[in-house]
Amino acid sequence: MTDDRQLTPRPYIFDLDLPELTTLLQSWGEPGFRAKQIWQGLYQNWWSQPDEFTTLSKTLRQRLSDEIDFSHLRVVTELKSSDGETLKTLFYLPDDLPIETVRMRYDKRRTLCISTQAGCAMGCTFCATGQMGFLRNLSSGEIVEQVIYFARRLAAQDERVTNIVVMGMGEPLHNYQATLDAIRRLNHTDGMNLGARRFTVSTVGLVPQIRQLIEEDIQINLAISLHAADDELRASMLPVNHRYPIADLIAAVREYSRTTKRRVTFEWALIQQVNDTPEQAQKLAKLLQGMLAHVNLIPLNPTQGFTGEASSQIRAKRFQETLENQGIACTIRLRRGIDIQAGCGQLASRDNQDPTDSPAPIQ
Repeated sequence: MTDDRQLTPRPYIFDLDLPELTTLLQSWGEPGFRAKQIWQGLYQNWWSQPDEFTTLSKTLRQRLSDEIDFSHLRVVTELKSSDGETLKTLFYLPDDLPIETVRMRYDKRRTLCISTQAGCAMGCTFCATGQMGFLRNLSSGEIVEQVIYFARRLAAQDERVTNIVVMGMGEPLHNYQATLDAIRRLNHTDGMNLGARRFTVSTVGLVPQIRQLIEEDIQINLAISLHAADDELRASMLPVNHRYPIADLIAAVREYSRTTKRRVTFEWALIQQVNDTPEQAQKLAKLLQGMLAHVNLIPLNPTQGFTGEASSQIRAKRFQETLENQGIACTIRLRRGIDIQAGCGQLASRDNQDPTDSPAPIQ
């Protein structure tokens, strides 16, 4: 006879919010305050194994070890950029699917770029993740654990995570509930307590989810991957535009900005002689007039599956000046980690990396 207990997956500690953890421990006959002790051990002390929770009895630590999973992420490769400021980690999930996470070091910030899906269903032509196709959604805990992994490593150097951009593999709003649950868990005052405004969620423009986000009581930042200012060009690069054309997207974003009083960032991968023309700049300026908005121009990062080239510095500067002359705030973003394929649009599977690369420690 098959043991049904073997068919039931063990609970995963990072999938549990504090009330769920409390309920679980009470079902074991433990007092509710034990949940907060465990929660603080995970999100403040960065303990990774039950044996480290010395505030708990040996019996409880053993039961946690026997019945709870404390990790779903297995480190496969860590690659460090030549300037030492960017580190990319390839993890395998329990089902051996790959995800990548990036840590970027700035003067005063330690920013993580985290993934919400293995692969992506959006199919953006210039994005390595889109070229992979969709594999599966991550659980909220698998999103959270990426942050915890780097928080532990940074803590060992007396540093901390300061900002999180949800711009890694996958479309965050396609995995809406898990993404929001993860952010709330990391924002929790009894846990990591990372301010909501330190999170930026990027989307290709899932209009219903943007409207849903308006109703959420959380002050995160929203970024829109736009990349073209007319439907014909945008649809040729971002298939989602067939379903949610620019007019519908901009209307939803205007409502979001007006209701939340939050500035929205528009991301624009500059592709030489494709979307870096004066005409596109003028159309973009017209789209954004009167909106609390900022444009991030990002010279295209190379991927194996797309033949377009990054705009020249001259064309990028001309595009920026056109926007600024129309009163649109705009910056040309610094490209980071390109030599290890850690830039925007470059995250993919192990197949997109040099097989001779070996793990490198965080510096």
